[in-house]
Amino acid sequence: MLSNFNRTSLYIGMTNDIERRVLEHKSGIGSEHTAKYQLKYLMYYETCPSIQEAIARERQLKNWHKEWKWNLIREGNPNLKDLSDDWFDQKDIESANSGRF
Repeated sequence: MLSNFNRTSLYIGMTNDIERRVLEHKSGIGSEHTAKYQLKYLMYYETCPSIQEAIARERQLKNWHKEWKWNLIREGNPNLKDLSDDWFDQKDIESANSGRF
């Protein structure tokens, strides 16, 4: 789950490569919606043993009330810290933005 700087909006998605996908979001590429609303801060993630389970979990979470989603996030991330904050440096983000990753 990604959020914006003010933690007022959430985005739920799935990927087979979370680091690559988060880097794309931080670079503003790959999704018009997340780029438009600056949803680039990783609040929560899970791993699933199969693609089918990941799809089912994504659907389940997307159908939850917003409050339930925030409660789930706060269980493991009470300070609403960007969990990917130390994954990349500015050079990585700039390289991804120019398509060189």
